[in-house]
Amino acid sequence: MKRKLRIRKIHRIDLLEYEGRYVLIRVKCQAGTYIRKLIHDIGQVLLVGASMSELRRTAAGSFTEDEAVTLHQLLQVCNTWRKSGDETSLRRILKPMEYVLKKLPMIVIKDTAVDAVCHGAPLTVRGISKLSPKIQPKDMVVIMTLKSEAVALAEASMSSEEMLSSSKGIAAKPIRVLMDRGVYPPAWR
Repeated sequence: MKRKLRIRKIHRIDLLEYEGRYVLIRVKCQAGTYIRKLIHDIGQVLLVGASMSELRRTAAGSFTEDEAVTLHQLLQVCNTWRKSGDETSLRRILKPMEYVLKKLPMIVIKDTAVDAVCHGAPLTVRGISKLSPKIQPKDMVVIMTLKSEAVALAEASMSSEEMLSSSKGIAAKPIRVLMDRGVYPPAWR
């Protein structure tokens, strides 16, 4: 099967150690990068050929290897929680969805706009409390409450500058609503 050309950004490649023909590297790259293909390409450029014998993912999105737990550890914590009802250990392991979304540009909205967005309504500039800089139209953003609760994933319709300078208009359109309807009281009709 012929490989399709996929353009991905390689942020850095660090040489950690080498011995003879064996090399250990760390790659920080964009999601969707085929590391096996990257190694093959490096070998071609160096005119020596290269293949990969082992791959270890040390981070993915907001998660790092330091935070990883085994299934056995998770099972133990779940069993402890079931027996005692104490959520402390469980909360140390399980992360809220907001943790995963923290790297996305953010639009924080007023409480009066939350329920409308939960019903799929577009976010207007009047509902915005604050926002991340450098948002561009078509960017994926996360809409958050003033209490840092995720409301929805949305596509920006304006840049940050336009959102701040406009008195009306649609700032973002929800793609995926994350919060249940009715959590915040409706302020629209």
